[in-house]
Amino acid sequence: MARPVHEIEKEIQTLSATDKAQLLRALVADLEKEVDEDVERAWLEEAQRRYREMKDGQVEAVPAKEVFTRARARLTK
Repeated sequence: MARPVHEIEKEIQTLSATDKAQLLRALVADLEKEVDEDVERAWLEEAQRRYREMKDGQVEAVPAKEVFTRARARLTK
């Protein structure tokens, strides 16, 4: 029997940023089956840009719990 998604989300929150990125790539690849290398490279560049902005203090990080709460609220509208 599959675990509930909320349990998996809690476990994901404990992962390092590197492990989260690796998991995300694996999930996307599983959904798409064929990865467009140009798209993959563009997403990686975007993620790296956003990471630099956060590290440089140009943007403020939002806790994952708050992100999921906002996403759920938008999906239930």
